[in-house]
Amino acid sequence: MLALSLSSVGRSLTGINIAGSSNAETAPPANPGMYQLDITLKRGHNLAIRDRGGTSDPYVKFKIAGKEVFRSRTINKNLNPVWDERVSLLVDSLREPLYVKVFDYDFGLQDDFMGSAYLYLESLENQRTLDVTLDLEDPQYPEHNLGTLELAVTLSPKEGDFREAQQHSSMRLSDVHRKAQLWRGIVSISLIEAHDLQPMDANGFSDPYVKFRLGHQKYKSKTIPKTLNPQWREQFDFHLYEEQGGFIDITVWDKDAGKKDDFMGRCSIDLSPLSKEHTHKFDLPLEEGEGMLVLLVTLTGAAAVSISDLSVNILDDTHERHQIRQRYSVLRSFHNLKDVGVVQVKVIRSEGLMAADVTGKSDPFCVVELSNDRLQTHTVYKNLNPEWNKVFTFNVKDIHSVLEVTVYDEDRDRSADFLGKVAIPLLNIQNGERKAYALKSKELTGPTKGVIFLEIDVIFNAVKAGLMTLIPKEQKYIEDEPRVSKQLLLQNFNRVRRCILFLINAGCYINSCFEWDSTQRSICSFLVFVLVVWNFELYMIPLVLLLPLAWNYILISSGKDTRQDVQAMEDLLENEDEDYDKDDKVPRPGPSEDGRLPESHILEDMLASWHFEWIRVMLDPERKGFINKLYAIQDVCISVQNALDEVASYGERIKNTFNWTVPFLSWLAIVALCVATVLIYYIPLRYIVLAWGVNKFSKKLRDPYTIDNNELLDFLSRVPSDVQVVQYRELKVDPSHSPNKRRKNNPG
Repeated sequence: MLALSLSSVGRSLTGINIAGSSNAETAPPANPGMYQLDITLKRGHNLAIRDRGGTSDPYVKFKIAGKEVFRSRTINKNLNPVWDERVSLLVDSLREPLYVKVFDYDFGLQDDFMGSAYLYLESLENQRTLDVTLDLEDPQYPEHNLGTLELAVTLSPKEGDFREAQQHSSMRLSDVHRKAQLWRGIVSISLIEAHDLQPMDANGFSDPYVKFRLGHQKYKSKTIPKTLNPQWREQFDFHLYEEQGGFIDITVWDKDAGKKDDFMGRCSIDLSPLSKEHTHKFDLPLEEGEGMLVLLVTLTGAAAVSISDLSVNILDDTHERHQIRQRYSVLRSFHNLKDVGVVQVKVIRSEGLMAADVTGKSDPFCVVELSNDRLQTHTVYKNLNPEWNKVFTFNVKDIHSVLEVTVYDEDRDRSADFLGKVAIPLLNIQNGERKAYALKSKELTGPTKGVIFLEIDVIFNAVKAGLMTLIPKEQKYIEDEPRVSKQLLLQNFNRVRRCILFLINAGCYINSCFEWDSTQRSICSFLVFVLVVWNFELYMIPLVLLLPLAWNYILISSGKDTRQDVQAMEDLLENEDEDYDKDDKVPRPGPSEDGRLPESHILEDMLASWHFEWIRVMLDPERKGFINKLYAIQDVCISVQNALDEVASYGERIKNTFNWTVPFLSWLAIVALCVATVLIYYIPLRYIVLAWGVNKFSKKLRDPYTIDNNELLDFLSRVPSDVQVVQYRELKVDPSHSPNKRRKNNPG
């Protein structure tokens, strides 16, 4: 190892060892005007653990003068990664050191810092390749050992056109970012079933679920209780980034409430030998466990996804736009049903962003997400009014997806800071309109500082979109474990209470017809009852469901909007804690004179009954240890919180279907009800029931690995709940933020 003399450069080389020949060579010229720095990022040794599995997904960034000049690819699940990547950088001064940072990649922009080091360019020798070992450190915890990086570095004077060389360097960085973002194919996994799993519980059974991982992409299946031969019948889609394929890691777990889940085995799938556009069946034995998993894997080519500059985009070309419209015309409605449409997002600029750094500036970049598809812009440093001028193109698999655009501040040694976000349902987009969207908070319930200018175009096939509404919705990647939130619990409680109060009020209204509270109402009700019962036919059931849809449509067309619950939901989301603080001080009224409890406290008594469940868990002698009991209570709270949310959401979605909250879905419901009315009118009921039964009995024989689904629930899953309606609602934008007005950037 060659230890360079630090006195010659007047700078400390803390944490850097440079290996090479002992023969000294002449130092580089004092100021040649420009240097070329050739770096080979070789490998890392004993890097820091940042993931729960005892590994990390490291990647490396190089920065000079605060600007990112290189980013390596991500090596998954490895503490001793081998990159062997080469990059040529152009520097015009040796006074600025090369700042090297290592991060652990986590999907969702929560990348963990793994250490950093400086390479001082003044210490390098001219036209000589040196092997460099960098000791990684955390400035906040200098005593921690974070491992080392190995580099090979060559510094040489550069002659020629600076602009041409700089352009070459920028293209190199662009290629690296493009490789990190654009996927080359889709991997569809159908989790069918498992056989003869290992019993993990005292009752001789298990509660199995499966986890999948491909790079940063993670999925988790549903839990099947008390079985050793579970059937999941779920489908998950992964993006394939690597040209040579990759490995899908699969682990099976037994769900245990209140304590750590039990590991039941693992297996993996090598994607590299699999042919595309063909379904492969796998019977995989579990390693470190018992039993076998049955899977179907299908590889398809990459969808229409791209990143380009504002001056180059397909929909601005008249010929290209016409071809795309032809591709999604009605005549091609039954060709490739999963290819519903295409969306192009122009991310123009932002104005008035929040200052996230101590300098009063930010380093903003923008992330565009559509379901699990995610692309991002470059970073504009030290700027509150950044211009990106990027065009992103996505393939649309579900027209009911929501486009999420999030602005982050890039931080040197920490995960990115959130600056603002907007969520735009694809069906709400007005094609070709450049709009300023006010940024919202993470929960999308309130405003934050700044606006973002977007121009979005969506082209889709309505027939395909309608058919895809009746299949299961695409699952999102595994996110953080749900946590107990008092505000969320009370919010869900209030939402369920509103649904139940609606049913109670409807019941009271019907009961008043029998009580003759209003003579006119009772007479009309009696006449309707006699006519309906005397002339009742089965086809009248879907026909009656058409009446509220038609009635609400007439009211909305005449300017009498019946959708007033959205404002109430906004108030509920904004003032939840404040309202309940006041309610806590108000004594609860007792039963009424007839002995009935007020309707507003029905759910409170339900929650009180769940308190007994908590007490039972706490006193359960099988649960040893205070921590396990706390975890068990947390599981009960989360279950209650999620159950309330699910009940309230389905009630709100049914209401929003009839309220024309999403016109496309309401029209789809009208078409379905009309078809049902005609079928029931012309076809005897016994034939319809017979056809349904034959289909159910023969489904497993025709396709043993079919994915089960309920079309009605799949339809309702696309209708937004009241909370989602508030989240997707656009905030008013200051008129000074004109889409056509360009403000001068403040580079600071």
